[in-house]
Amino acid sequence: MTSYQVTNPATGEIEKQYVNHSDHEVQAIITESNDAYQAWRTSNINSRVRILNNIADLYDKQREALAVIMAREMGKPVAQGEGELGLVSEIFRYYAKYGEQFLTTADLPNAQNAVVKKEPVGVLLGIMPWNYPHYQVARFIAPNLMLGNAMVLKHAPSCPESAVAITTILAQAGLPKGVYNNVFATNNQVTSIINDKRIQGVSLTGSERAGAAVAQTAGAALKKVVLELGGSDPFIVLADADIDQAVTCAFIGRFGNAGQACNAAKRIILQADIYEEFVEKLTRRVESLEPADPLCKETFLGPLSSSQALETIQAQYNNTITQGATVLVAGGQIAKSGAWFKPALLADVTPDMQAYHDELFGPVAVVYKALDIEEAIRLANDTPFGLGACIHTQDMARGQAIAERLDVGMVTFNQAPGTAAEMPFGGVKRSGFGRELGPYGMNEFVNFKLYNK
Repeated sequence: MTSYQVTNPATGEIEKQYVNHSDHEVQAIITESNDAYQAWRTSNINSRVRILNNIADLYDKQREALAVIMAREMGKPVAQGEGELGLVSEIFRYYAKYGEQFLTTADLPNAQNAVVKKEPVGVLLGIMPWNYPHYQVARFIAPNLMLGNAMVLKHAPSCPESAVAITTILAQAGLPKGVYNNVFATNNQVTSIINDKRIQGVSLTGSERAGAAVAQTAGAALKKVVLELGGSDPFIVLADADIDQAVTCAFIGRFGNAGQACNAAKRIILQADIYEEFVEKLTRRVESLEPADPLCKETFLGPLSSSQALETIQAQYNNTITQGATVLVAGGQIAKSGAWFKPALLADVTPDMQAYHDELFGPVAVVYKALDIEEAIRLANDTPFGLGACIHTQDMARGQAIAERLDVGMVTFNQAPGTAAEMPFGGVKRSGFGRELGPYGMNEFVNFKLYNK
């Protein structure tokens, strides 16, 4: 049975436990959400704008306290937690400002007296992960609240305190009761929720395994799904790049949030001319990085999210070394209570090794040498994933040409991988399908209704 509890990854101690909802309670939650949707779907657009801005204001006021909760639940350093919460405020404000514009009625060229209106579809189920407990929820619910949908949300079992905090903030902001409901559900109950005729769609951010299971259930029930799954994003550095800037971006992009981000810089692909210099500089940065107390403002790397996450990355790391990878910086489990892992840097990873195709969801960086641009592109695309990519070069025309050949959903130039309220987020291949954020975030769970007068 799924257990919702706060297990502090810095200490390994269980700090708080929550009771799962019963089957009867789950049904009552869906009923309440469906009833609330009937009124919310026709609510005044200005009231939705006001509520979304209120949510953003409350996130700003509670930022420090919410960051501490995340540190205790999944080990995120409080400075990074506050950064995540700042992004959450931006997302709600973005849809409050532009949401009405995104809902504008569209005329149809060459069709007299016919228009298409964007209307809500009903109650949606969100299934969210632990690595960004507030941001992942915000990018799902903000556009759909503006659109007029209602939502039932199942958060990660390790982040129940954040789940409760989100519910409280939305209520304090004036969101009508039932438009958003948190549910502490088991996996079996999730299957029942998806199959419920009142649920009109599902959005999941999580693993390939979870995405495949949810997509199979939703497909059988003829429900639309949006899936944001794993990634093994290439970080390509060409010979003409600003090396110091690229090293900094690779370091932040790989080890921020303890490497537990779908769009982290997981495969650092370096043109041969700058390989030695880049690796030397990155090695020094990784050697100097020590995990520390996530509640300290100066901490950059905290513990991993859980003992399970620690076991997984340790096994992948051990297997890859056994298979012959070169260890540039030795890492691994730290012998103390909690989910502590010293960051590592690997090289000479080949296609027959586990780390070549698997997603490494933790603080293990891998560098690759590309003899030329063609090999860099081949390496970048030689993965089952297709979320994002970074390209570092001073020749933007060449960078653009490379980007057009990458099998990914997002490309960033001369920056660390990141996200923003206005930037569509999503991938291709086994990284999932659908888009969140930006204007596209309001086009997934929408009824494009034709009015032919």
